[in-house]
Amino acid sequence: MRERSPKVLRGPVPRNKEDDQVVYIDGDSAPRILFSGEDLLLEDLPIGTRVIYPKPPIEGLANPGAAIRYALNHPHDSEPLYAQLAPGMRVTIAVDDISLPLPPMTTPDIRQTIIEIVLELLDANGVDDVHIVIANSLHRRLSEAEMKRMVGSKIHDAFYPDRYYNHDAEDPDGIVHLGKTDHGESVNINRRAVESDLVIYVNINLVPMDGGHKSVAVGLCDYESLRPHHEPETIRASDSYMDPKRSMLNTKVERQGALVDRHMNVFHIETALNNRIYAGATAFLSKNEDEFTEIDRLKFEAMRWTLSKMPRGAKRKLFQSIPAQYQMIACHAGKTEPVHEKILQRCWDQYAVHVRGQADVLICPVPFVSPYNVNSILNPILVQVMGLGYFHNFYRGKPILKKGGVLILTHPCYDEFDHNHHPSYIEFFNRLLPETRDAMKLRHKYEEEFAKNPSYIEMYRRGNAYHGAHPFFMWYWGENGRQHVGKVIVAGAENAHVPKILGWERSESLTEAIAMAKSFVGPSPEITMMHHPPIVMADME
Repeated sequence: MRERSPKVLRGPVPRNKEDDQVVYIDGDSAPRILFSGEDLLLEDLPIGTRVIYPKPPIEGLANPGAAIRYALNHPHDSEPLYAQLAPGMRVTIAVDDISLPLPPMTTPDIRQTIIEIVLELLDANGVDDVHIVIANSLHRRLSEAEMKRMVGSKIHDAFYPDRYYNHDAEDPDGIVHLGKTDHGESVNINRRAVESDLVIYVNINLVPMDGGHKSVAVGLCDYESLRPHHEPETIRASDSYMDPKRSMLNTKVERQGALVDRHMNVFHIETALNNRIYAGATAFLSKNEDEFTEIDRLKFEAMRWTLSKMPRGAKRKLFQSIPAQYQMIACHAGKTEPVHEKILQRCWDQYAVHVRGQADVLICPVPFVSPYNVNSILNPILVQVMGLGYFHNFYRGKPILKKGGVLILTHPCYDEFDHNHHPSYIEFFNRLLPETRDAMKLRHKYEEEFAKNPSYIEMYRRGNAYHGAHPFFMWYWGENGRQHVGKVIVAGAENAHVPKILGWERSESLTEAIAMAKSFVGPSPEITMMHHPPIVMADME
C-alpha cells in the first residue's frame, strides 16, 4: 500500500470550514476519552488522527405539549386527528418499544406526553374502545415496570394489562395476513391493529432508519414478514441503513408499508430528539477534551477511579440508572411519507457532520448500551452489531472507512449473556459460530430451526426473551460491514475466546491495536476516531 506522511499539525487545532466537529490531533492536544463497555479509557492517539465529534444538542422545543397538539391539528396530507374521531370507533395506539432512545430518557418519556394528549382527544370525542400496543416486533416483551415507566402511572393503571400490552408475533390468532407485495413479500400484521377503525402510531425517531413505513410494517409484524428484509442479501445491498434512498432494507419495508396503508387507516405521530444525553454532573462528557476545565478533569478522574473499584454488574447498573436528558426538537403528524420526510431532515440536522476523505483505520469506542440490551448485558453478538452494524453504517454518501481498511473497537468482549433476555443468543454463539460465520449458511441451515424452536417461542411469548431468530438477524446486521472491512481488531478484550469466535483479532491496548493496523494497511495510515456517544454520523464527501 502507498505510504503517506501523517498530518502533523501545529498551533491551534484546525477544524472543517463547514463544522466545528472535526479536529486533528496535534502535538499539544489532550488524550481522548473512549468508552469501553462500562469503563472509560483515557488514550493518547497518534499525531494527525482525525476526531469526529457529535454536534452540540439542538435546542429543544420550548413547549412540547403545544407542538404535539399543533401537529395533531395540522397534519400532513390528512384531516386533523379530532376530525377523524367518532363515538363507537375502535382505535389502537401503537407505540415504539424502549429499544430507543438510548439510554432511556428522563421521565416523562415523550411517548407518555403524546399518549396523554391523544387519550384526552379520544375521550373528548366519545371514543372509549382504545388499546395501547407496544410495537416490539420480535424484540423482547417489556416488563411491567418498563411499561409503567414509559407511559406513566396514570395510563398504566387505567389500561394495563388488558388494554396496554406487548405485541405478540407468535400469537396464532393475533396476526392477520394482508397479502403480498408485487415482489412476493408477505405482510402479516397485528390483528387488533388491522381490525381497528384507526391506528395512531407514536414514534421516536432516534436515527434515520427509524419511523416511516417501518413503524407498522415491522413493529407489528411476525417472523414471516420480517424475513424478506432481515436477511444477508438485503443487508449487503444496503449502502448505509441510515440513508433510506440507498438502503435495500428500507426499499423492501416501504413496499410492505404501502400495502399496510392500502388496508389500514394509520395516523402517524413522529418525533425527533436532540442528542442531549448528558447534563449536570456528567455534562463534561459531551465536551471536546481540549476544552476541559480543571473541574472537568477532576470529575473525569473521579468517575474513572470510582468505576475502577466497582464490580462489572454494579458499573452496568450505575450507567443504566442515569437517564438521558433528551429533548424533542420536532413533531409531525399525518400520512406516513410526508411526515417521515420532515422528521428525517431534522434527524440529519442533529447528527450529520461534514467529513472529507475516507480513513484507512477507523476507531470506534463501544459503549455499554445498544438497542437490544436495555437493562441487560451487551453480549458478544451485540458488540458485533454495534461495530459492524451500526458504527460502520453511521454515514451518508460513502463509508468513513476505505474498502479493506481496519476497524478498531474498544470493548472488553466479555463472554457473558443474559439468560432471560437472550437465551437463543447463547446457543447461536457457542454452537453455531464455531462451525461457521457465513451468514448465508447460517440462514439456510439453522435460522428456521431457531425460529420454530418451541422453547424459544415460549420464552418470547411468556417471558422477556428476544425471538429465537433474533441472533441471526443481529449477525446479518453486520454483514455489509464484514464485506467492507479488511480486519477488525478489538482493543482491550479481556479474553482471546470471544474475538476468535467473532473472527476478530485482539490487542491488550489501543496503542497495540494501532500498531497492528499499521502492519496491515501501511506505516502511515489516515486514522479517524468517531467520538461517540452521543450519536455522530458522517456526511461523506
